Amino acid sequence: MARVFVYGTLKKGQPNYKHMINTAKGLAKFQGRGRTVEKYPLVIAGKYNIPYMLNIPGTGHHVAGEIYSVDDQMLRFLDEFEGCPDMYQRTLMRIEVVEWEGKGGAGEAWAAAEGIMECFVYSTMTYPPEWVGLPYHDSYDSSGKHGLSYVLRESR
Repeated sequence: MARVFVYGTLKKGQPNYKHMINTAKGLAKFQGRGRTVEKYPLVIAGKYNIPYMLNIPGTGHHVAGEIYSVDDQMLRFLDEFEGCPDMYQRTLMRIEVVEWEGKGGAGEAWAAAEGIMECFVYSTMTYPPEWVGLPYHDSYDSSGKHGLSYVLRESR
């Protein structure tokens, strides 16, 4: 099982969460909530209002999200879904555990003791330069005050 940190449309209550609970795509078990140890710019960009974490460490905010344990099948699905490695790149990042619900295993004790873990995160190093000038968010909600509603793939 791998740990994945999601910060956008795959979180609970967001438009693509349905994929995280679709066992036909693999297994994803919610472990808890966290935020990036380093600051990153989280922007909403493009004509479909997609949330992107720009891989510019030290700029922006500590981005909030959810930590999941996923099996290999779900990781392969997420790579495909996220357009990895072209649109997003999957990299390891340090995540501060804010709230932990994970059960059992050494990971639980480690998370409680240390408070920081490495998780795979889909961020991007390839983006139009003007995205750096967009507003930075510390948390993503598709129906947030920003007024930039996410457009589902089925509707594009």
